Amino acid sequence: MKVTALELEERQEGKSLYSYQKGAIDKIFTCFEDAPEDYHLLYQLPTGGGKTVIFSEIVRQYLKHHKKQVLVMTHRIELCKQTSNMLSEFGVSNKIVDSKADLSDQGDFNCFVAMVETLNNRLTDNKLDISDIGLVIIDEAHYNSFTKLFKFFEKSFILGVTATPLSSNINLPMKDNYNELIVGETIHSLIENEFLARAEVYSYNVGLTSLIVGANGDYTVKSSEDLYTNTDMLTKLVQSYEERCKNKKTLIFNNGINTSLHVYDTFRRAGYNVAHLDNNNTKKERKAILKWFKETPDAILTSVSILTTGFDEPTVDCIILNRATKSLTLYYQMIGRGSRILKSKNKFTVIDLGNNLHRFGPWGSDLDWHKIFRSPNFYLDGILSDEDLEENFRYEMPDELRAEFAKSEDVYFNIKAMYIQSVREGDSSKVILERSIAHHARICIENSEDVWDALGLAKMLKDDIDYRIQRYTKCISKSTFNFVEWLKDDYKKKLNAYLRTNFDEVYEEIHGFPPVEE
Repeated sequence: MKVTALELEERQEGKSLYSYQKGAIDKIFTCFEDAPEDYHLLYQLPTGGGKTVIFSEIVRQYLKHHKKQVLVMTHRIELCKQTSNMLSEFGVSNKIVDSKADLSDQGDFNCFVAMVETLNNRLTDNKLDISDIGLVIIDEAHYNSFTKLFKFFEKSFILGVTATPLSSNINLPMKDNYNELIVGETIHSLIENEFLARAEVYSYNVGLTSLIVGANGDYTVKSSEDLYTNTDMLTKLVQSYEERCKNKKTLIFNNGINTSLHVYDTFRRAGYNVAHLDNNNTKKERKAILKWFKETPDAILTSVSILTTGFDEPTVDCIILNRATKSLTLYYQMIGRGSRILKSKNKFTVIDLGNNLHRFGPWGSDLDWHKIFRSPNFYLDGILSDEDLEENFRYEMPDELRAEFAKSEDVYFNIKAMYIQSVREGDSSKVILERSIAHHARICIENSEDVWDALGLAKMLKDDIDYRIQRYTKCISKSTFNFVEWLKDDYKKKLNAYLRTNFDEVYEEIHGFPPVEE
């Protein structure tokens, strides 16, 4: 896809169609003309690629050349209003069918925009005449709430649009409801041609084995909140923000309102400019919060899942995934909120605190959507479990901490390899922790002038110690909460004792001379 200089100029004007969008419209209309009247077509295009622009132009052209009506369905009221406004910009007069709509004038319109639940009620009550609907467009088609309405449109051409043609319900694959998939431009292509910003992703390894998968196939809110509201995770969140996103406009996604409120309190106490938003906020509150977020350069907005669709704020510089998800769609939706490009923005930062990068791969990686559409279970079964993911993790010190240990060539200690070696040699498993403590002590002494320096460095090793203890307890298959906490505390006490007892000896072994006494 080569972008012309003329198209680059047109971008500044607003709603002009680009070559790839025109190409998509041609493909869709070709399919429409050749297919039977009840054909179901699915079109995929990444978030930010202009799906609403494309189907608004399709509506305009359809109404111009056909003597039938069009219905556009969404799953949220905000999307209804945005879609209606976009259609109006394309010169399409339309009527929103919401719970308060007066349908006495429905004969004056050839295009209707409706939320799925409201439409279901209106159709059940026979209050909306759909006898002349020739084209039905479904936005965010991966949501399954739409399928119950298909029975009303057995003689209509249905066009579903989505960024991720993978059903939100694993038991209701999209291939059962759509005859064909057309795949649009890739994220890579849109980035290369400066339609989307490039994501710089920083993933922090997180232990997720305490999370529970619910009936919907994703992690339960309760188990997520138990993990993400603990002090260690909130500290990791703030530290990662300060390392990568400080003073940038930041959007934080959480799994649960309670978690978002904890995040809000944590950042507020740290002196940051933060607000919280969830579906309990009134329309007035929501509008005020989003206005504040738009106008405040260093704003932090923490929320649950309500901003994954129907929210477009190009000035977002940083996305933090303060949650884990099993949903590829949700993963792409969350990151996509930061992908809007501006003259002053061609990249954005993503912090992943849910091992999502390891689970799904990089945002914009080369996914075979046709294969996923045809065989969703094959794709889903290939996703690694949390146990398998964490088995491959290796703790890496943050850059600032690694600088404190600059004189040490290697700060990594392989607990699993040491466990295997100890088993082969017939040693007690306690030997592993003794050798780990000796290694930690050595790198502390290597970077210190006296024992007090070394003890100070030892305090900075909390995350590394936690990681080693976690790996150790997996090896010995003993991981009750109280035992793990006791083990961490005991490790730190023994490390401090080792430093006090052995500092001079280890220092001389490293440097070839004893420490200088002042």
